[in-house]
Amino acid sequence: MPAANSPNALAEQVYQQLKDDIFSFRLFPGDRFSESDIAQHYGVSRTPMRDGLFRLQREGYLEVGFRRGWKVSQINFEQLDQIYDLRIVLELASIERLGAGNVSHAAIDALKAVWCIAPEQQESDPVTMFTMDEDFHRQLVASTGNGEMVRVHNEVTERIRIVRRLDFLKSHRTSATYNEHGKILQLVERNRLSEAAILLRAHITQSKLEVRKITLSMLAAARDQRLPFVS
Repeated sequence: MPAANSPNALAEQVYQQLKDDIFSFRLFPGDRFSESDIAQHYGVSRTPMRDGLFRLQREGYLEVGFRRGWKVSQINFEQLDQIYDLRIVLELASIERLGAGNVSHAAIDALKAVWCIAPEQQESDPVTMFTMDEDFHRQLVASTGNGEMVRVHNEVTERIRIVRRLDFLKSHRTSATYNEHGKILQLVERNRLSEAAILLRAHITQSKLEVRKITLSMLAAARDQRLPFVS
C-alpha cells in the first residue's frame, strides 16, 4: 500500500476529490478551469493533480483542449438512458440465471435481512441508501456466479453513479426502494421469476425517470454552489 503522501496516493486523493466535486455539481457541466487553479485549490503539485485530471478525462467526466484548459463534460442524458437500458438487460439476465438454481438460499436470506424489515428499522440517510441500493443490485448479479456479468455490471454502475446517487434525495424513493427490493427477493425465492423480472424492469425504469427529473432541477439550482476558480 503506498504511503499517504506518495505520488500515487496524492493522485488518488485528487481524483476522488475532483470526482466528488463533479458529482456534487460544485464543478458544474461546462465549467472551465486551469491546471494551476485546481492544483492551488487542492494544495497539491501539478504531477499528482494531472494524473487525476487525465483519469477523469478517460472516464468521460472532463475534457481538455489545446491552450483552452479543462472543462467539465456536459451530462449526456441520451447516453445515460442507453446505459440504464444496458443495466436492465444485465439484471434481467441475472434473474433468468437464478431460475437455473444458481443462487443459494443463503444469498437471498442475506439480502432479505437488509431489505425485508419493519418501516421503523429502515435507513433514511440518502448517502447510505445510495450505497445500499448499489450493493443490492450488485449482489443480485453476483448471485449468478458469473464473474464477467459482475465486471460489466460494475462498469455500468460506475458510469451512471453521477445521477443515480441523487435518487434518494426524495424520501418517498427510500420507502419505495425497500418495498420493491423486498418484493423482488420474495418472488425470486418462490421461483416466480417472470414476475420478478417485470418488477425489476419497472423498478430500474422508475429510478431512471426520477434521477433525470432531480438532475435537471439540481442543474438549475446548483450554479451558486460552484467552486470559485471556474469560469
